[in-house]
Amino acid sequence: MSRSANDRTIARKVARSISKTVALATAAALVPAMPARAADPIKIGVIAEAQAVVGASIPLAAQLAADEINAKGGVDGRMIQIVAYDDKSSAADAVRAFQRAASEDKVQVVIASYVSEVVLALMPWAARLKVPMITPGAASNEISLNVHKDYARNKYTFHGYLTSAALAQSVCDGSKAVLTDMLKARTAAIMSEDAAWTRPLDAGYEECLPKIGLKVVEHIRFSPDTGDFTPIYNKIEAAKPDLIVTGISHVGVQPTVQWTNKQVPLAMTGMNSQATASTFWNDTNGATEGVIFQSLAVPGAAMTDKTVPFGEAFKARFNGAPSYAGYMAYDQVYYIADAIKRAGSTEADKLVEALETTDWTGVAGRTQFYGKDEPFTHSIKYGPGFITGLLAQWQAGKQVAVWPARIATGQVVLPAAVKAAAR
Repeated sequence: MSRSANDRTIARKVARSISKTVALATAAALVPAMPARAADPIKIGVIAEAQAVVGASIPLAAQLAADEINAKGGVDGRMIQIVAYDDKSSAADAVRAFQRAASEDKVQVVIASYVSEVVLALMPWAARLKVPMITPGAASNEISLNVHKDYARNKYTFHGYLTSAALAQSVCDGSKAVLTDMLKARTAAIMSEDAAWTRPLDAGYEECLPKIGLKVVEHIRFSPDTGDFTPIYNKIEAAKPDLIVTGISHVGVQPTVQWTNKQVPLAMTGMNSQATASTFWNDTNGATEGVIFQSLAVPGAAMTDKTVPFGEAFKARFNGAPSYAGYMAYDQVYYIADAIKRAGSTEADKLVEALETTDWTGVAGRTQFYGKDEPFTHSIKYGPGFITGLLAQWQAGKQVAVWPARIATGQVVLPAAVKAAAR
């Protein structure tokens, strides 16, 4: 074959090849493009203490919120999938769950734990794996302070609950209204478990209780493994305070039962995380009668117009009321969904930016986060117009809101032992 004939043959082959390529491209262009990831679910990992009094309602409340959002079409057509893990109240188990959530289950964001030690252990993993994480119930100041100290690394962690400092202020604000002003209490004893979250809480108490007219006459920190509180109550009674201000979460049943059985003639108020759960009445066989505790919401108290409907929906589905952490987890699923919609993405850095501009009114109040220039970076704001929490008291098997006045469903009723001592 001559060179020219050979060239003509090659040219014809090239032409046929080009023609075929163009035809395939044209055909492909005529096929409707498939939405790349529009149908993929948004996966929210929920790591919680599923067997604990406080932690049990976290995954339940998160699932309820997800189901409500999905029933309305999800987030731009994408359904929310809750992937739950039980950390068994162990930081090591929580870390393993977080690693699995990020690497195997491919979650886009994690709601994690009410235990400060657990959240602090997870923070480095949120940074390393670049998975945004929000806590619905851990209080330690160190969580948000760590974000402030090293924002570039720790920006993936959000403190979706009040800091210990804010909780102390909430207890003091409420106690001034219903204990120092109404009941004329003038002295107090602080009784707290030895834990990461109570160190700044107790420091907050030491600062704010005197400002509301309560002189601190005793301060006891006890091991969470304490079995007999009789010596502790004896020491407190010897100091002759008007009331006990608590900081307890990992324990709750034992000190409450012994407070009642021993007929301690002192009102009990403050932080008692287990008392925020509806199961606490049965857990203590009613010994929680008269206990005053700080929470974010309780049944029947309308912190916002969403609070009561959520409580009713939760009770209808799960036959009880959530703990404070359940209220927060419910709100968090909603504002995570809102942040994803605003960001138009589940990519970690874009989601972090969207979460930072959260302005969401949920069942606990209005949620906004402190910015990177404020000490408690990525913690929710505390104060009028934001989330303040409330004080409630166990009365005849029910949690009755007693402060603030605008949402109160009753007044403080002094326990029989306290009344007898006052005569």
